[in-house]
Amino acid sequence: MQLLNTLYVTLPESYLHLDNDTLRVEIEHETRLRVPLHHLSSVVCFGHVMVSPILMHRLADDGKSLVLLDGRGRFKARLEGPVSGNVLLRQAQHRRLFENSASADFCVAVARACIAGKLKNCRQVLQRGARENGREEDGAVLTATADELGRAL
Repeated sequence: MQLLNTLYVTLPESYLHLDNDTLRVEIEHETRLRVPLHHLSSVVCFGHVMVSPILMHRLADDGKSLVLLDGRGRFKARLEGPVSGNVLLRQAQHRRLFENSASADFCVAVARACIAGKLKNCRQVLQRGARENGREEDGAVLTATADELGRAL
């Protein structure tokens, strides 16, 4: 599984557009950055950043989010593609949680699954940090911590 990244664009007057399967950032008609779309999970734009409609469509089609913030970082809008996940399952879980006959076993099982997912994700982040770390002793600490989380799962 590949851990995807978020691209934060903070330079005013930046222009983001699609160039084949690559997001290209231009400032004053000069290309400053190219990022393959398959490496991104989302794009966050601060302030006056322009985004081409074709790029917006592609991000939505690929299920990647585009977040627009003002110059001070206040939320303005979010563009997302089709919603993933099972909405009916979430509704059934919500109903069951608030039923008078909701069993403690159900609540514990849902909580256990949520925590296990968070631990698994945390472990993957630690493993990635250990692989990409330049210092051997830091990598060893990250690996040991990831192994400890693995035993907890």
